[in-house]
Amino acid sequence: MKKVIIFYASYGGGHLSAAKSILQYIEKNFPLINVEMIDCMKYVSKHIEKMTTAAYREMAKKAPKLWGKVYSGSQKGLLSKISKDSNKLMSSKLKKLLEEKNPDVVISTHPFSSQMVSYLKRKQKLNCTLATIMTDFAMHKQWLIGHEYTDFFFVSNEAMRQDIINYGVDGNKIYVTGIPMSNRFAENFDKLKIYEDFKLNHEKKVVLFFGGGEFGLGKDRTVQVLKSLIENLPNYQIVAVSGKNVKMKEAFEELVLACKAQNRVIVLGFTDKVPELMSISCAVVTKPGGLTTTESLASGLPMIIINPIPGQEEENAEFLENNGVGVWIRKNDDPNEVIVKFFESDEKLEEMRENTKKLRKINSTKDICEIVL
Repeated sequence: MKKVIIFYASYGGGHLSAAKSILQYIEKNFPLINVEMIDCMKYVSKHIEKMTTAAYREMAKKAPKLWGKVYSGSQKGLLSKISKDSNKLMSSKLKKLLEEKNPDVVISTHPFSSQMVSYLKRKQKLNCTLATIMTDFAMHKQWLIGHEYTDFFFVSNEAMRQDIINYGVDGNKIYVTGIPMSNRFAENFDKLKIYEDFKLNHEKKVVLFFGGGEFGLGKDRTVQVLKSLIENLPNYQIVAVSGKNVKMKEAFEELVLACKAQNRVIVLGFTDKVPELMSISCAVVTKPGGLTTTESLASGLPMIIINPIPGQEEENAEFLENNGVGVWIRKNDDPNEVIVKFFESDEKLEEMRENTKKLRKINSTKDICEIVL
């Protein structure tokens, strides 16, 4: 029986979600394959994993500009060398696992595991197929360390593929499949039932607002943007999702009461009905994480982008703006002006919806698995 290991790491939810999508697809469609999903950093060292993920979360939440500098600096110079050398050292621990499991294929959704496995392949301590899934919309050099020993790269867009080729990677290895996501986004839902389930009026348009985010960044700014939506879109319904952020949910509920908008704004905490909600929405307001961006594109939704973390999310925001599918409310922008302009023309929104079709990859998970396996 062929064995597959999927490596991820807990620095942001996108890597885990991509890994889960791949795991579920293989389990359902390749019953003769033994597949397992492993947090590579947790396996190498629970102490290092706990310390570094905590550092990432705190930096992204409390010092996002500093995180942006770390993200940028890790592409070259001292920070890049430290990261590369650390992964070489940690690969010896991962080697024990790989010797025990003896996988035919390793699928990696994080650059650290890609580096460790490619290093072991270079040292001829491992012989397997290595596939790397890049989970954002712009290239970062950490993903490409050891690219000579990577058999497949899966990326979100053609421009990214070209950047990687220009860096020196063999173009025959690079596939523009999109980022893995749940197959539920390809389902045909009963939209009237969804309106009923969420007590929404099917005759009014819906705006989906994601305000929790992984770290609950920019709470005051997030509430300000929601207030602007409520005040400037009196004929729209808004579904405001706060995720697992309890304080954000409370702030949303207080705002809705203050604006007397209970009849047209629904506040949700964590929900597993995102595919359903996207299917009835006309636009989405969100942070530009790789996963949410992928899901929004697959659902044909124009985006208003808020609170991107400096680094990968700002690069994602620029990509979306440059491709005519999103508008970024920057730090010094007036949300009222941006929102009024965004919704003033149905023709403009329709144009943005058409642009999503050029970028969306609905079968990303299926395509990746079929190519590798």
